Amino acid sequence: MVRILIADDHAIIREGLKQILARTPDIVVGAEASNGAEVLARVRESEFHAVLMDLSMPGRNGLEILRELKSEPHAPPVLILSVHPESHYGIRALRAGAAGYLTKEAAPDLLVDAIRKVSRGGRYISPSLGERLASEIENDSAKPLHDSLSDREHQVLCLIGSGKTVKEISDALSLSVPSISTYRARILEKMKMNNNAELIHYAVTCGLVE
Repeated sequence: MVRILIADDHAIIREGLKQILARTPDIVVGAEASNGAEVLARVRESEFHAVLMDLSMPGRNGLEILRELKSEPHAPPVLILSVHPESHYGIRALRAGAAGYLTKEAAPDLLVDAIRKVSRGGRYISPSLGERLASEIENDSAKPLHDSLSDREHQVLCLIGSGKTVKEISDALSLSVPSISTYRARILEKMKMNNNAELIHYAVTCGLVE
C-alpha cells in the first residue's frame, strides 16, 4: 500500500485528488497540507511513501520547501503537481530534488502511474521535459539568461512576464512591495535589461509565460 501526503492550498483540488485516488486500491491518502509549513510538519510527524505537492502555496516558495524536505531524515520522494507548465518550473523542481513533475492538466491514469513510480524510488519525467533536460546538458555553455536567477527571482520574472504589477506580485507571493521591487532590480541587473517591457518580451519569447 502506497501512503501519500497531498499538499495543495485549494481544498477543492485536494478533494478532487482524493476522489481520483480512492478508485486506486494500492494508494491511500494518509494526510493533507495546505501550505509549506504544514507539509514539513506532516512529514516530521508521520511516514509517507510519497508527497504530491503543488509549488504555488501561501508562504515560502515551493522550491524552498522542496529543498528543506530533501534534508529531512527518511524524506519521502516528492512528485510536483503544478498549474505551471513544465517550461516554467520543471527543470528547477528536478534540480531542487523533486522525483517528478506533472501539470494539473495530466490525465488521472498518468498521475496514478507517476505516484507509483516515484514511491518505488523512480523518477517521473515526461518525454518533453526529458528533451529539455537533454538539450540543457548538450548546450551547457549556452545557458539562457534566466538560468542565473534564484528560484524566487525566477518566480518574480514569470509573474512580471505575465503582466502582473509589483503590488499584484506582492499579494500573490505574500511578500512586501519593497521586497518585490528589490527582486525586480536584481533580475534587471543579472539579465542586463532596463525595464519591464524587456522582461516581458524575454519571458514570452522563452516560453516562460502561457
